[in-house]
Amino acid sequence: MKTKAILIAAAALTIGLSATAWAQRDPAYAAARATGQVGEQADGYIGLVGAGSADLRAVVANINIQRKSAYTQKASASGATVEQMAFTSGCNLIAQTAPGEKYRTPDGVWATRTAAAPTRDPRCV
Repeated sequence: MKTKAILIAAAALTIGLSATAWAQRDPAYAAARATGQVGEQADGYIGLVGAGSADLRAVVANINIQRKSAYTQKASASGATVEQMAFTSGCNLIAQTAPGEKYRTPDGVWATRTAAAPTRDPRCV
């Protein structure tokens, strides 16, 4: 069971890195992330911090579709559920945020990352 958890975490980290790398190619996403209009969530998806423009909502939706596709593929290959893959990836993506970037805390509040470690769900490893 522990081996499965390690494999899921490793796969999710890979997914998180590839999804993040893909998303950062979009200048609108990079600008929104830098200005705190979007942030990482524990569910593995990007969230809007506020209403956001129609264009930004479309960018976020597109990135989240790409992430779900990656989670689905990795879950199928590993025997995990899509939700497990997404959650593990979300934990890793929140941990990888840089100071100044937004992330959603376990109690649902948007926080700005400082030099300290982000507040993550206690189930994150």
